[in-house]
Amino acid sequence: MEILHGYLLPCASAFLACLGFTFIFNVYGVGKLICCLGSSLGWLVYLLGGKSIFAAFLAAVAIGTYSEIMARVRRCPATSYLLIALLPLVPGGGVYYAMSYCVQGNRALFFDTLLNTVGIAAALAVGAMVASSLFRTLFPRLPRITRK
Repeated sequence: MEILHGYLLPCASAFLACLGFTFIFNVYGVGKLICCLGSSLGWLVYLLGGKSIFAAFLAAVAIGTYSEIMARVRRCPATSYLLIALLPLVPGGGVYYAMSYCVQGNRALFFDTLLNTVGIAAALAVGAMVASSLFRTLFPRLPRITRK
């Protein structure tokens, strides 16, 4: 039961949430499934990492690597796969709570929440950038899969 509520349901929720964003980003066909699986992968890595800033970094690296591989396999840009898969990890709730604490006048909680939110956002950006840069450096020309 722990695995179901702790890991499978949150990953399924991330999958379904990103399915809606595939319509906004005009991703069609198998690309929808690839984007949604990437978001589930990222969320699973984030949960296994302990929901910390470092876990967000690891999740972004996993999503970035996954996006680059899928982009090479499908001959599509990696950007849409990366953006859609990162969406569940974006710390929107942290921004909301930080502003709520600021309005309430609770400076200690405001700064704590704000720094954690900025840390997660920075970890996501750096992780995706590192993964894409390393992947493109290490594998500049992967053999193309020919379509029949």
